[in-house]
Amino acid sequence: MKDVQLHNLTFEPFISEAEIEKVVMALSVKIDKDYKDRNPILLIVLNGAFIFAADLVRQLSIPLRLDFVKVSSYSGTESTGKLGEHFLWNMPLEGQDVLIIEDIVDTGHTLHHLNHKIKSQNPASVEIACLLIKPIAYKYPDVIKYQGMEIPNEFVVGYGLDYNGIGRDLGSIYKKKDI
Repeated sequence: MKDVQLHNLTFEPFISEAEIEKVVMALSVKIDKDYKDRNPILLIVLNGAFIFAADLVRQLSIPLRLDFVKVSSYSGTESTGKLGEHFLWNMPLEGQDVLIIEDIVDTGHTLHHLNHKIKSQNPASVEIACLLIKPIAYKYPDVIKYQGMEIPNEFVVGYGLDYNGIGRDLGSIYKKKDI
């Protein structure tokens, strides 16, 4: 893996495709076990979580339903702290088991907002699955039951994660290089 240039920033290799695959497989085993005999709604947070969600769904053996939300809180390499709702789910959530699928949990603003909004719909349960979490940046008490990997508080791209709209297509994950 080589460094990549995205806009004005250079990113260096951080997490390989093979490492990501192992994490996704481990999460799928836990989710399959916990949701056996249930039919959860996987609520996928766009745009970033689409690749992680696609790989995860293909590994799961439980019956499930998919829906999508699109929210954003980033500008450049920083969270703005303001959440923009572009669209929310279409399925009724009352009495349903909901599993939020997120690519990365940074400050937690997005998840906290979604969790509150989902719980107001009276689901049977709400859990969160994420590929990456930055524990040092996370600011909320919401429990993330299915955590893939903990990473330092660094800006990352690839595998669905972007920098101002580009880099999502990279198969591995890269971190911003200090120059």
